Amino acid sequence: MTTAAPSHEAMADPLAGAGDAPATEGRRIARALLRDRGAVLSTVFLGLVVLMAICAPLISAVTGHGPNDFDPAAVDTNLGGLPRGAFGGVSADHLLGVEPQNGRDILARIAYGARVSFLIAISATVLTTLLGVVLGLLAGFYQGWVDQVISRIMDFLMAFPALIFMIAILSSLPTGDRSVLLVTVITVFGWPYLARVVRGQTLTLVNREFVEAARASGASTGAIVFKEILPNLRNSLIVMTTLAVPGYIGTEAGLSFLGVGVTPPTPSWGQMISSAVSWYATDPMYFAVPGLFLFLTVLSLTVLGDRVRAASDAGEAS
Repeated sequence: MTTAAPSHEAMADPLAGAGDAPATEGRRIARALLRDRGAVLSTVFLGLVVLMAICAPLISAVTGHGPNDFDPAAVDTNLGGLPRGAFGGVSADHLLGVEPQNGRDILARIAYGARVSFLIAISATVLTTLLGVVLGLLAGFYQGWVDQVISRIMDFLMAFPALIFMIAILSSLPTGDRSVLLVTVITVFGWPYLARVVRGQTLTLVNREFVEAARASGASTGAIVFKEILPNLRNSLIVMTTLAVPGYIGTEAGLSFLGVGVTPPTPSWGQMISSAVSWYATDPMYFAVPGLFLFLTVLSLTVLGDRVRAASDAGEAS
């Protein structure tokens, strides 16, 4: 008795399951992303940045330079504090160079700044998603006066020029823990955009046949929401949350650049770029390194979110 050899397709697909079981949605999206060069490169770069953020204390221990440690020997006081050597003081001791005047290690500040940026962006994304989903579902499911109240709050918040009001609010608040304040302010102005999408999709789903069938079978409100409506919002939520993270990283960097975000001595990419503006002509590396990390991180997250959206849409169309 002979056994048939596995097909070339089955051998070539490392994510294929055993037997002929259909691929899950997550497995199908993962296969699509693995075939996309842009998604793979974006994931690799993001993995590197996240690894730097996680290992920031280890990086400081290995290099011997903390994010706020001054190194006077790395700058030339006779040249106004410019880094010694080419490319902003890049050397075996300072792999990405040093800051002018004080000699702080840029690699250490980039690693710790990544921690701040990702912590603020991910926290704000979690909170805005939670508020947006809950309030959007309530408005779309119950409609009536509940929808009116929530929709008017959304209209009120979305009518504000968010960045201007963020600057005004953060400028008037005491310094305290700026990371918490940033997450709070971003969440307050960010949740209505997701809530509006969730509300609109819930309104289209709430009268569909499968929801009516669940009602007729005596299903509770919770069962209808969590088993019938919410699963149909999954792809949209994945895409919107994936695209929200780069937006919030950019928002944090912009607010820190304007001086109302993360305050010294806590490292921040936006704060580093702001400090580098007056040095870009004489020490372009001080400006280029944090600017390049910020640009590539936001670009990678945006590309990855776009690829996830495309893969998700392809699955719905098939």
